[in-house]
Amino acid sequence: MAMTKTQKENIKLVPAEAVEANEAISTLKKFKTGKFDQTVEVCMHLGVDVKHADQMVRGAVSLPKGIGKSKNVIAFCKPEHVQAALDAGAIKAGGKDLADEITRGWFDFDVAIASPEMMREISSLGRVLGPKGLMPSPKNGTVTPKVANAVGEFAAGKVEYRADKGGNVHGVIGKMSFSEGDLLENFNFFLDTIVKARPSAVKGEYVKRITVSGTMTPGVQIAFTAAEAE
Repeated sequence: MAMTKTQKENIKLVPAEAVEANEAISTLKKFKTGKFDQTVEVCMHLGVDVKHADQMVRGAVSLPKGIGKSKNVIAFCKPEHVQAALDAGAIKAGGKDLADEITRGWFDFDVAIASPEMMREISSLGRVLGPKGLMPSPKNGTVTPKVANAVGEFAAGKVEYRADKGGNVHGVIGKMSFSEGDLLENFNFFLDTIVKARPSAVKGEYVKRITVSGTMTPGVQIAFTAAEAE
């Protein structure tokens, strides 16, 4: 498929080599991006083999400048905690009633939070929520006794990350309308989070490649040593 005029002009702006993080984000802001506010994402290619459980990189992080959008969050909790979860921003909260609704095919949410004691009650949802990446898990902070706190964080845009089969970790770091400074701060925070999450079982080079891009822009590669020094 032939490139559009805009795509051709954007490609010309891409640095030939990996650059420092601030230069990469400055380049992103120069791209022609159309009429909508594109999401800015970072992709980190890691030297991990996720076939081995002790090399999985997975978690969630609240970025200092947010990500420019809210998420629809539900909460599985005891009746006495339902109102607190709703007050914190959950669109629905409950126990078996909520689980039954999902079993019947309702999936209009982005994140599911659960208190530890609810996991046995909702274990049957694993077969429907698991493939969608929506099953609550302690590893990414969605199973917690502090349900209301977690609801508030994820509703405000807490970012989940997980290495895929190729060892790539993707994360949203904001919107194209963000200032360069805010995008850079979010990027550095995300990078630091992934670096600190390095599994002890991983040997050799850990961060192999870092690229930032908008929803419809080319990617700009960031030199890890330069980014790390920001």
